[in-house]
Amino acid sequence: MMQKTPIAVLISGRGSNMRALIEACERPDFPARIVLVLSNKPDAAGLEVARAAGLQTAAIDHKAFGKDREAHERKVDAAIRASGAQLVCLAGYMRVLTPYLVNAWDGRMLNIHPSLLPAFPGLHTHEAAIAVGATEHGCTVHLVTAGVDEGPILGQARVPVLKSDTPDALAARVLEQEHALYPLVLQNYINRQ
Repeated sequence: MMQKTPIAVLISGRGSNMRALIEACERPDFPARIVLVLSNKPDAAGLEVARAAGLQTAAIDHKAFGKDREAHERKVDAAIRASGAQLVCLAGYMRVLTPYLVNAWDGRMLNIHPSLLPAFPGLHTHEAAIAVGATEHGCTVHLVTAGVDEGPILGQARVPVLKSDTPDALAARVLEQEHALYPLVLQNYINRQ
């Protein structure tokens, strides 16, 4: 039987990319298994999805730590380490990380971002792509580094920007690509290790 790398998935919301990773990890030939789904929001809908899939979940509410981001991340890091995870996948985890967590998981933390980085880091990427008249948009999986959405790119998927696009319509097409790209890049990354 295949040795599967244990991974933790961090979410803040509905966890649609997490769901794509769950489905991939259920395949016998996929080189990862999810040992923890963690959210900074106790009411994140994705936690219920993870529980329904039989996965271990944790919620560590960032609000309880006030402005002490590192104290929150120390608790997050402890939970990840306790789970036995060897890689961390950010899947809609809406927190800008401090150097503490970034350095703790250097080279072992992946993120998916809804743009063709380096274009449109941060939030509201679909609105930005339409506003500048971009003809192409998409998503990027990258390693997490200290700079927001600046880490080495591991894979990208592209979609055309249509004249009729609204931010929501464009987001829906990009999200479909995210769900295909993230498991593929994770698989390739693990297989190269």
